[in-house]
Formats: sequence, structure tokens, C-alpha cells
Amino acid sequence: MEYEFIHDSLTGSASARFSMEHEIMGPWLEVELGRDISKLTMLFDVIDNLSERQQKDVFITGSEYTLVFSEDSVRVAQNSHFENLDEDERLIEEGLSSDQDHSAECGIEDFRELLVKWSNFIK
Repeated sequence: MEYEFIHDSLTGSASARFSMEHEIMGPWLEVELGRDISKLTMLFDVIDNLSERQQKDVFITGSEYTLVFSEDSVRVAQNSHFENLDEDERLIEEGLSSDQDHSAECGIEDFRELLVKWSNFIK
């Protein structure tokens, strides 16, 4: 997963640009996470709980995006991606989402590393 963080010196905002297959993670970071340290802490807690097998699957729905955690991966998807879940359930289970531009998946350790780097960047 390739990405870069960008600081806008005029507005003070932080943004993220990702490679094409993970492109949706940039807007997710900006919209759902931003500079909110409490959300970062909560996400690290979820990852720790999954690692310790205290939880199996976790869905976190934000204003525009949903995170789907499993034991070894994290999927970021636009909320609209889940509206027709019954229609696309078979495709989604097979990892062949009919709307691949609106979701991306990575390993849970890669996601943890992303959060650490974002946390350091926004401080």
C-alpha cells in the first residue's frame, strides 16, 4: 500500500493520497478520522482486541465510510456500498465487490502502521 501525507500550510489541513487500489483510504482518513486522537485510540483498541481474539469481526460505521475488521484484514468502504448488501452478498463474500472503486482492503498490520504514521503526521 503506497501513500503520502500532505500538509496544507494555508489551511492547516492534513490530507492523504493513496495508490489507486487503496485510493478510498485517503478520504476515509480525512473525513472519518481527521485529527481526532480519541478515534485513533479506539481503532488501536479494536486492533488489539482482534489480535488478542477478544473480538472476531467489527463494523464501525462513520458518517460516510464503514470499516470492516476481521482477524487479519480491514476493509474501508463507502456506506453506500452496504445499502444493497442482499443483492451483492455473494459477490462481497467472494471479494468481488461490484463496486470496487468504493472500497479497499489491507492487512491489519498494514492498517496499524498506517494509523501510527497518520498519528505522527497530525501531531
